[in-house]
Amino acid sequence: MKLFIDGDALPNLLKPIVLRAIERLCIPTKVVSNKKISIGTSPTIEYIIVEQGADEADNCIVELVKPNDLVITADIPLADRIISLNAHAIDHRGERYTPENIKQYLAIRNLMQDIRDSGEITKGPAPFGKKDAHNFATTLNNFLDKYYTR
Repeated sequence: MKLFIDGDALPNLLKPIVLRAIERLCIPTKVVSNKKISIGTSPTIEYIIVEQGADEADNCIVELVKPNDLVITADIPLADRIISLNAHAIDHRGERYTPENIKQYLAIRNLMQDIRDSGEITKGPAPFGKKDAHNFATTLNNFLDKYYTR
């Protein structure tokens, strides 16, 4: 299993959590973004910078991911693509996307986008905080305990 991180929107609170997991288990990791970011240094982390563009990082991740790999992303359409490839996805708030729930998340995301596109003002998600980071850490550790083998 490899770990892929959709790096462009990764909250800073999650970087040390992810780095500790990578170092503890020596997880081969690819951080994909369209600008230089860093979650830390480790011999198992590779940084990939793609061209500027809305879906460039997503497309790169989809090209590289294999079944049973894990992708960390808050991008629901990317998570849908990942799930369709028999890989796994976790969002920044600790939600694990699965074949059973991804279509519901995608439908809600699309509905909210349609509402915003019609000119309606909607609330965005609550600000990212320590509780979200804790939920993410719990989900990530539970996933790695269950699925990661060297």
